[in-house]
Amino acid sequence: MRPIYFPSQKLGLSGGTTMLCDPPVRSRRRAQNAVRFLVAILIAIFLDGGSAAAEVVGRSPRVLILHPYDEWLPASAIAGANARARLQEATAGKIDLFSEYLDQARFPERAHIDRMARSMADKYVDRRPDVVIALGESATRFIVEHREAIAPDAKIVFGGFGRDSVSKLNLPVGVVGAFSEFDITKTLELASALQPDAENLFIIGGSAAFDRTWLANARRDLADAAKDYETTYLEGLAIDEFAERASRFPADSIVLFLTILADGTGRNFLSKDALAIVAAKASAPIYGPYDTYIGQGVVGGNSVTFESLGNAVAGLALDALAGKPITDIEVPQTFFADARQLKRWDLSESALPAGTALSFKQPDIWQQYRRLVLGIIAVVALQAAVITGLLVERRRRFAAEGESRQRLLELVHMNQSATAGALSASIAHELNQPLGAIRSNAEAAEAILNGKNPDLNLIQQILADIRDDDQRAGDIILRLRGMLKKRGEVDWQEFDLNEVVDSAINILHAEAAKKQVAVSAQQSGRRLPVRADKVHLQQVILNLATNAMDAMVEAATADRKLVLHTTLHGDTKVEMSISDTGRGIPKDRLNSIFDAFYTTKPTGTGLGLSIARSIVETYGGKIWADNRAGGGAVFRFVLPLAQAA
Repeated sequence: MRPIYFPSQKLGLSGGTTMLCDPPVRSRRRAQNAVRFLVAILIAIFLDGGSAAAEVVGRSPRVLILHPYDEWLPASAIAGANARARLQEATAGKIDLFSEYLDQARFPERAHIDRMARSMADKYVDRRPDVVIALGESATRFIVEHREAIAPDAKIVFGGFGRDSVSKLNLPVGVVGAFSEFDITKTLELASALQPDAENLFIIGGSAAFDRTWLANARRDLADAAKDYETTYLEGLAIDEFAERASRFPADSIVLFLTILADGTGRNFLSKDALAIVAAKASAPIYGPYDTYIGQGVVGGNSVTFESLGNAVAGLALDALAGKPITDIEVPQTFFADARQLKRWDLSESALPAGTALSFKQPDIWQQYRRLVLGIIAVVALQAAVITGLLVERRRRFAAEGESRQRLLELVHMNQSATAGALSASIAHELNQPLGAIRSNAEAAEAILNGKNPDLNLIQQILADIRDDDQRAGDIILRLRGMLKKRGEVDWQEFDLNEVVDSAINILHAEAAKKQVAVSAQQSGRRLPVRADKVHLQQVILNLATNAMDAMVEAATADRKLVLHTTLHGDTKVEMSISDTGRGIPKDRLNSIFDAFYTTKPTGTGLGLSIARSIVETYGGKIWADNRAGGGAVFRFVLPLAQAA
């Protein structure tokens, strides 16, 4: 029983404290103290009745884990490791853990068992365990027989075998376990589900005592199920003979591998190592009752996992150390399978019982790279959204560009009409000249014909003059029609820029004569091909030239000079400049003269230069203005050569 300490000051039993009170008070306090003392005694009795002998006070608890075989046996090693881990975690490391390996597979003799008992009794004489965890039937039998010598006051917790084995051990009261039922019929159930057409059943077991126990249990438990198969038990063989027989199993066979801790020659094995030797040569699928066989060649089976066994016995040990009542528990069983072996034997994964733990399953792309796939999908979706947005924006931009071009064409047409209106007086004057000449020549011819001896040669000359004047008038009208013609789209052409300059000079001729401006052209000696709308470039030249002539109104008549100059600009562009001898452009306005609605004329619209810039930029060019050193301004624009464009 854990001692219960009651500090006297807290219970009011100190004489020094009570002497300071009046007699009535002292009597009342004595009664209260008596009640408290009685309650404390009752609590102590109650706790003593429910406490375990293994309850520890004043030191770390001690737990001894007994393994039936050596440290390499996977079953007890895994169970023991999980038990230790849970005990360490639950006590925050404040626990003393001991492990002993009885090695009874290799040393089953009674003399060895007695020597082990005496050795442990001496070893733990000063550190008696509070709880002993026995893993397996032989370890449980050992500690029960030698409990008084090794751990007389310890609680015993066992695990790793079933209720049938417990009944044979005749365990004393208070020995509690985690029952592990290794039901071989469940393993056969799994095999039958995977191989419904199997006709042969082979059961393999070794020659050690534990192996023979397994074989005896299998004969008993499989008596009914084995009737559905041609059943053969393979036992007492050398390991090589097991492997050789396994290589000759019919394809429609189910093979149950129990344990081989020793073969027929007395050679000792870990069962999983023996299984690996046999499975490597087997010609039919192999199943087994331990999950430690996974990875050694078995397809699957049914078992209590040794991890869950270790956790279960550790839980019982913790309850015992805490003084809690403990009772026997069942460790749950589970089906298990190896995905690689299913694939090797072409067995369907869908035939596995529900809840089967499947090992070594190759994850699909979604399982293995889920985050990456989601990331890629997100990126692709984002890219698709961006591309869709860009396509929509591109379509809108094309529509806007088309509309802008249409507005530009309309503005150009309006500008052409305005230019034609501004030049109408000059054009009319220019047109009157050939028309007047035609009339005069016609009257002269009529007068000659009315004479007695008409001079036919003179009449022929007059008719030639009439034809030339008519051609001249027709050209004037044709140029005017070109200016006034409205276009619904750009008329792309390849032409010589010099031709457009000549055409513009012809249109400006009358206006220049009216304003007494001397117009001259300095053209490149070579052809300057560009690709654009010829009428549009003609309009640019007309806009710049008419502005230049307007800027020279205040200049002396002799100084009014307009020069149109074309040249090659580098290897890929052509340049045209239009210079005048006017008043020039204020420096602070050089950067704003091409802005829409900017004008210095009282009656100007401010669109001429803006339209000129839009036209030049539409055809891949650039336009700018400077002041000439000798006075006046010069407007320049460059366009790409047709070959470069």
